[in-house]
Amino acid sequence: MKYLFALLLSLLPGLTAAQGVTVFAAASLKEPLDQIALTQPDVTVTYAGSGTLARQVMAGAPADLVVLAHPDWMDALEQDDALVPGSRVDLLSNEIVLVAPQETPALDLTPGALTDALGPDGRLAIGLTASVPAGIYGRQALISLDLWDAVSNRLAETDSVRSALALVARGEAPLGLVYATDARVEPTLKVVARFPQGSHAPILYQAAVVRGEHEDAAQALLLALQSPQGLTAFIGAGFLPAGQP
Repeated sequence: MKYLFALLLSLLPGLTAAQGVTVFAAASLKEPLDQIALTQPDVTVTYAGSGTLARQVMAGAPADLVVLAHPDWMDALEQDDALVPGSRVDLLSNEIVLVAPQETPALDLTPGALTDALGPDGRLAIGLTASVPAGIYGRQALISLDLWDAVSNRLAETDSVRSALALVARGEAPLGLVYATDARVEPTLKVVARFPQGSHAPILYQAAVVRGEHEDAAQALLLALQSPQGLTAFIGAGFLPAGQP
């Protein structure tokens, strides 16, 4: 993947113009955007849960480009007049899955199977269900599939989807609800169940330029990420184009 991004950056002159750009990005985007930062020293990326990032921008944090995993947080930034008008775009999609250690068998999405997999004391690791996008989508799916009552008092809610992934990787939770792209980056875990797309709102990553002194450079970077080559790189990391599964 590192070499794919190096090739991408050599083909996209817009990225070479994006000097001094600070990107605030959803934690699940870490791998592909880290590769951009490695090959483009003047692009700095900060990762966290989308709600945390949006609140920081509204409080005046120095971001130039935001890439968030839920439209509600972009709505909040727009209502706060933090974004350059017309710069907000749909960028990517994803899937939510259950992950568990490699020895765990595949699970049916039923209350009994889920509680059996959690065991007597285990908890389901999940992003904060009120603010972290993966947690928001996950809560919707659990409710839609009649699983919420079985697990609602057995959640280990975290400040980002990557924190939920880490709890399972460290053996502190037997199951985690994360994005499919997160599952790809943790070799000690595997996907044991996939949530149907219709069980939750469409997963949508959006990007926008933040008002400030680097608007032109941030717009150049955003155009590069939207290009066919940029989308190919994200798809190579397991993301889906916006508007799909």
